Amino acid sequence: MIGCTTTLILLVSFILSSSILASAAGQQVIVCIQCHTGQPAQLSQPVKLWQASIHAEHGIACNACHGGDPLDSVSAMSPARGFRGTPLPTAVPALCGGCHMGVMKYYALSAHGKTLGSGGPTCVTCHGSHNVVSASLDLISKKNCTPCHTFDQARLIRSAMLKTEGMLKAIEKRISTLKSQGIETDGLEKRLFALRNRFHAMYHSLDINLIKQESAHIQAELEKSNGVGGVGTGPLPGALAVGWALLAALLFSLIKKNVD
Repeated sequence: MIGCTTTLILLVSFILSSSILASAAGQQVIVCIQCHTGQPAQLSQPVKLWQASIHAEHGIACNACHGGDPLDSVSAMSPARGFRGTPLPTAVPALCGGCHMGVMKYYALSAHGKTLGSGGPTCVTCHGSHNVVSASLDLISKKNCTPCHTFDQARLIRSAMLKTEGMLKAIEKRISTLKSQGIETDGLEKRLFALRNRFHAMYHSLDINLIKQESAHIQAELEKSNGVGGVGTGPLPGALAVGWALLAALLFSLIKKNVD
């Protein structure tokens, strides 16, 4: 009996150990972070800043911007693996534009973009480099804008976008409500994400007329569809989800037609 118990304990221990090892093997260790964390402040600070960033939240690691192999310490800084180190300021917009293509289009045509290479702002000027923050109207502030110019134009742009931003946040909140009720919202979330990205991309044009025009279009459609009202208690949740999905699709088409 004792022999059977011992065998059972050993078997369980073996299974647990195997599971732990398999789990550890399945986790990818980013050697850039592993190495820099133990370095002096100048080299470890970027890691701390990155860990609190929107990039870290979405799994965007060091190699996305700096290149190299993040899983191999030998090749981590190898040019053969695409390592480029710290990008030159003039290369930053194109680098960020690899993921944020809509933003890059508007930035290139803007007053900011036209000063690239002559001391003008790039993406990291407003958004940060390692401590990249989520895009929001909070970035359009005196603190961020006045080091280069007055806040007058930026204030007008922010005001033109404020109401629409509030409406988009209201939709996001209602999607969360539907999700908490067990309703499938993945498709709607993706449409809203794309819509918000297009809306934020327009800011980078710095064209107050375009921003006002598109903001008015979105606001009109939202108000027409009672987009700023509370989540109804009368309609069935399923019907409500379908209604929001159709609204998001309509808004996406509207932005695409007017902006593209």
